Amino acid sequence: MSDSKRIQRNKTRVIDIGTARLGGENPILVQSMCATPTQNIADTSRQVQALADAGAGIVRLAVDSRKDAEAAIEICQQVDANICIDLQENWRLAEILAPSVAKIRYNPGHLHHHEKSLPWQEKVKRIAHWAAEGDTALRIGVNCGSVDPAQKQLWPPEDSVSPMVASALEHSALLDEIGFIRYTVSLKDSDPALVIEANRNFASTRPEIPLHLGVTEAGLPPDGVIKTRIAFEQLISQGIGDTVRVSLTVPNEEKYQEIQAGREILDDIASGRVRSVVQYQTDGPNIISCPSCSRVENGAFVELAQQVKELSKNYLEHQFTIAVMGCRVNGPGETDDADLGLWCAPSFVNLKRGSESLGSFPYDEILEKLKQEIENLIRNGGTVS
Repeated sequence: MSDSKRIQRNKTRVIDIGTARLGGENPILVQSMCATPTQNIADTSRQVQALADAGAGIVRLAVDSRKDAEAAIEICQQVDANICIDLQENWRLAEILAPSVAKIRYNPGHLHHHEKSLPWQEKVKRIAHWAAEGDTALRIGVNCGSVDPAQKQLWPPEDSVSPMVASALEHSALLDEIGFIRYTVSLKDSDPALVIEANRNFASTRPEIPLHLGVTEAGLPPDGVIKTRIAFEQLISQGIGDTVRVSLTVPNEEKYQEIQAGREILDDIASGRVRSVVQYQTDGPNIISCPSCSRVENGAFVELAQQVKELSKNYLEHQFTIAVMGCRVNGPGETDDADLGLWCAPSFVNLKRGSESLGSFPYDEILEKLKQEIENLIRNGGTVS
């Protein structure tokens, strides 16, 4: 993969992800995620193949139900690509998926949602057993918006990095203990500075574990590319990172932009064309939005994110954060830390002020409601009241 071969990295474990080899001295893999509904086998197969043809070493699919899982298995048979499954709460689906896919990503925080009487350790052991039997790899995917609640209780509320790192270390230790080492780890946040801190801290303790890098909910290009570039430059230049994803809010037909951006960033790092900044510092509003994926229930989500970005240009002298999320799975929790949050359902948009719900509004009314809340925020001195 061009210049990514020349980047010096930590000597991580080498693991197989389908036909791809990740870690060690192997090229850094660029990956992406489908935005089409997984159960739409024809459209999703086309998008998977298009992303693979564009250079994606791994393509991820969202699976939330048995029907999603059955569709994903069929898609694997129709494409020439390394498929990673993104599990949500339904962790037991790993059993039927493992024989057909290249990798399964599970979220430690989501293991606490279903079957609460069953310890998370037992759930991980079963997932690892199914992965070993099915000859597939795993990813421990820690996300800022859904951190293990038990870990969060152990740290001060203002410290969001330590519980993420502790959760990743805890799950890594368990997998190692039971003899399953074919896994990667990711620690993602929408703030590139926190992504840098979390991955540095993890890598300093477990430098041998391959890391998947990404800034979650990076948002619309070009801002989303800039945020991601800053994190990648600081980490990869220090030898941290074995696979990357640039998470952009773009229409389905433009998902290839994630691959292009990832490869360009890697080439620039390898050639020494990097910035010296660590933090993403900007004046004016900060708009974060999740990458379009198959969980989005209304395609108007991408247009809404673009409209919010345009609206924010009227308030460039003020600093606040607006989060625009595309689904009910991640939207409710991952808007809590923003000053104002929107998460999209099929026919309406939920508006939040911090963690407080302000109600649900039709798509054609939400921008006016958001404008009112922005102006309320400004009148209150930029604080959530």
